[in-house]
Amino acid sequence: MKLVCTQSDLSTHLSLTSRAVPSRPTHPVLANVLLQADAETNQVSLTAFDLSLGIRTSFSAEVLEPGAIALPAKLLNDIVSRLPEGEITLDDESSPTAENLPDYSGLIVTLTPKSGRYQVRAMGGEEFPELPVIENAQPMQFSATTLIEGLRGSLFATSADETKQVLTGVHLTVKQDTLEFAATDGHRLAVVETTNESPDASSEDSLEVTVPARALRELERMLAHNSESEEPVALYFDQGQVVFEWQHQRLTSRTLEGQYPAYHLLIPKQFQRELTLERKQLLSSLERIAVLADQKNNLVKVSVNGDAQEITLSVESQDVGSAMESMPAQISGEDIDIAFNIKYLMEGLKALPASEILMQMNTNLTPVIFTPLGGLKMTYLAMPVQLRN
Repeated sequence: MKLVCTQSDLSTHLSLTSRAVPSRPTHPVLANVLLQADAETNQVSLTAFDLSLGIRTSFSAEVLEPGAIALPAKLLNDIVSRLPEGEITLDDESSPTAENLPDYSGLIVTLTPKSGRYQVRAMGGEEFPELPVIENAQPMQFSATTLIEGLRGSLFATSADETKQVLTGVHLTVKQDTLEFAATDGHRLAVVETTNESPDASSEDSLEVTVPARALRELERMLAHNSESEEPVALYFDQGQVVFEWQHQRLTSRTLEGQYPAYHLLIPKQFQRELTLERKQLLSSLERIAVLADQKNNLVKVSVNGDAQEITLSVESQDVGSAMESMPAQISGEDIDIAFNIKYLMEGLKALPASEILMQMNTNLTPVIFTPLGGLKMTYLAMPVQLRN
């Protein structure tokens, strides 16, 4: 195999795929990235797979001799990212007496940048496991923008607790022309409903699947990296497996087993109190006073004053001190004191894509709903925390 590519192409695609390389591989070959060079299309593809998440990306290069080879992912990434910009020649040779590696018989790959030469031990491409393929399934098509919006508004609310496996993912529901993303960790819930504007959206498509957050974070990163593309993303789904494909990129992931909570039942239909607030002002106030929040319970108290049409945010830490800030709000309903985990409040506000938000609630212990005014259709539910007197 022999090819010539640019340092920036190889480095960019290596860093995208390397994220699917396991830190503790169950088999030596999984610590590698599979490099495949196609002389007919002059395309080079890189694949990494940890048997759960698989990423394949491709880029153009001058392929002089086709072939496939498995290269140590971390080492290759470390070398290529430090090389100067410009062309790199990549060449593999089966030689028992390769220079600098006298005791090693097997595959040696030589990287030749503008200056210098690097030789790396490699494995045969045939040892690398195949990425899952979903046969005969009709893909559903989505625009990259739709997926990015939905992921940005939901991923942050997934659980990090591996014992609640199904909550460590985002629940995707495909309906006629909408795609819904839902994520909850048991204390909060984020739901985003996006319109599927893809020309190939079939009215008969319907699907529910829970995909691990780790895979979807990589999907968001890959799509954002390629955001100027108009090409839709194809979604294939089969029992236990989901595949996203676009241009020369592919991401495969196993799905999460188990019944996802019936989250629609958690969202109240009627409210006794409503507040309209400036999102950035509220977020800035919270970020300032969070410095003094008690690290143990991380509480912020929100006092709603209808007569003054303002809310007061306050935090208290016995060992450190206290802080409070007030800001104007349009308030309807009776006054109330309510408390939240300040981290959950800030993360939700960061994800709500609007300058003004609506905050709706009933009592100081029932779910509180935050929605953006205008723009994306998103609901963020936060459970209040009981105030100790």
